[in-house]
Amino acid sequence: MTTVSTRPTTTLDEPPAPRPKERGSRRFVLHGFLIVMALLWLFPILWAVLNSFRDYGYTQKNGYFSFGGFTLDNYSTAWERAGFTEKFLNSVYITVPAVILTLFLSSCMAFVLARFSFRFNVSLLGVFLAANLLPPQALLIPVYRMFREIPMPEWSGSDTLINNYVGLILINTAFQTGFCTFVLSNYMKTLPKELYESAMVDGASVLRQFFQLTLPLCRPPLAALATLQVTWIYNEFFWATVLLQSGDKYPITSSLNNLRGQFFTDNNLVAAGAVVVALPPLIIFALLQKQFVSGLTLGATKG
Repeated sequence: MTTVSTRPTTTLDEPPAPRPKERGSRRFVLHGFLIVMALLWLFPILWAVLNSFRDYGYTQKNGYFSFGGFTLDNYSTAWERAGFTEKFLNSVYITVPAVILTLFLSSCMAFVLARFSFRFNVSLLGVFLAANLLPPQALLIPVYRMFREIPMPEWSGSDTLINNYVGLILINTAFQTGFCTFVLSNYMKTLPKELYESAMVDGASVLRQFFQLTLPLCRPPLAALATLQVTWIYNEFFWATVLLQSGDKYPITSSLNNLRGQFFTDNNLVAAGAVVVALPPLIIFALLQKQFVSGLTLGATKG
């Protein structure tokens, strides 16, 4: 009677498994590298936050590498001098409609690209992405001339799309819709077809499939895209300087220019203003952090 060995056999092509000590050393090196890179990335931000709480006269006398001279006057002075209340409302008027319009239009286009197969399916997606490949400076003159010729009603506050929030909302929506369409279409393609077949058997129309079936399942990617879009559109200033001509309509990113003096610049005051400007995107990210991370990791463990 012969016995059969139950020990696993190894081939010559398989590399030997790393020892526990080797795994521990590799993990230590990896974690050390990540910590160093994180500190290098966070150092300028933390340095700006620290100096935003310091008095300008103290840092001029003792240098920026000293410790002391802490005050809260920089934030109150920056808020009053930069007019953050008015400029923040201007950013809200631009960002909120642009983000909602971008996500809605990109969801509609992504649903068509993911659910229906037609001849120019891939070509249409390429057209949507083409806008992200062109630098905004290349489209400055044609966009400005086109917006200058489009009339607007009197209630909009301007005769044309120039110096009008509507024009800025439309241009931000046009540039951001392609990326959102690409992300949402790839996610919608991973949804089981059996869900739509069951909905069709129950008599659900295409609109009902979109609003009651697809959109609820797309909450994680929509939350992730909403966080990114709020950050990008909120911080966008190029098209605001091109399309807006009145200083009272500028977004909050323009307020930092008001903190610069003619003969010298209080860097601590500018740092306080920069912290105030950066707070809204950080708060939105903190509120949507769970959905943002889950939206980015969708499909990472599939296949």
